[in-house]
Amino acid sequence: MVDKRFSFSANRRIIAGLLVNLFSSICIVFLNKWIYVHYGFPNMTLTLVHFVVTWFGLFICQKMDIFCPKSLPVRRIVWLALSFCGFVVFTNLSLQNNSIGTYQLAKAMTTPVIILIQTTYYRKTFSTKIKLTLVPITLGVILNSYYDVRFNLLGTVFATLGVLVTSLYQVWVGAKQHELQVNSMQLLYYQAPLSSGFLLCIVPLFEPLSGDGGIFAPWSITALMAVFFSGVVAFLVNLSIYWIIGNTSAVTYNMFGHFKFCITLVGGYLLFHDPLSLNQALGILCTLSGILLYTHFKLVEQDEGKSRLAQKP
Repeated sequence: MVDKRFSFSANRRIIAGLLVNLFSSICIVFLNKWIYVHYGFPNMTLTLVHFVVTWFGLFICQKMDIFCPKSLPVRRIVWLALSFCGFVVFTNLSLQNNSIGTYQLAKAMTTPVIILIQTTYYRKTFSTKIKLTLVPITLGVILNSYYDVRFNLLGTVFATLGVLVTSLYQVWVGAKQHELQVNSMQLLYYQAPLSSGFLLCIVPLFEPLSGDGGIFAPWSITALMAVFFSGVVAFLVNLSIYWIIGNTSAVTYNMFGHFKFCITLVGGYLLFHDPLSLNQALGILCTLSGILLYTHFKLVEQDEGKSRLAQKP
């Protein structure tokens, strides 16, 4: 009875974390796209704002005793901090230089890359059924974006780098939480300011500090409010990513990401008038079928694993 209550409570927390990530991730895509299109705010500077607000949000959480910081050696999280910078910067640059459909198509390729990394370097195995769920998802994404994809050279480079760095980052998030024995807030509390420091050194090399499009340009109040709100939403996105990967897996997080892909594509059609043809609608259904199959197979495997553990003397 206690195990059932614990399982129900754990599942409820996972569902809550997924819902927070769902709404915040969709919101951040449209909000950032709005900021780029209507205000022309510099990309890397916006990313820096996200990092600073994330660290400040965690600082407030720590002061409210929501979590207890754990001392971590900086050298153990340097590569994680660098990959965090690349993850956010390249995905934002992909969003800035591509349509929302193209941006989401590139992100969808993260799942097979993660499975490849975990299989090759971490000796993690995946069942044939789980691997086969990638087929309808990939076919759905391709069909979904066939009439929308308008890759330009710069956008292609950013999208490709974004997929590679994002895959590494998400694998390392789960690995570091287990390796250092820390929770999502404890790890992000040290990693966010370190990433901010790295990005602070890079921003002046690529973006103007003053004048048209610079961080110290005379931005309107509405633009500054939009940027700050984007930072708050980014805090929720970053925190929920760490929490979900730490409590499930990087693959599960990315499978859930494909569901967000479908919703974001519809939102792009409504807000930015991106085309949505019958073939794209069929692609959405194909992608959703792959997600549902993955969820079903994953739950069955988890139940079988629990049964085997219960049968052991």
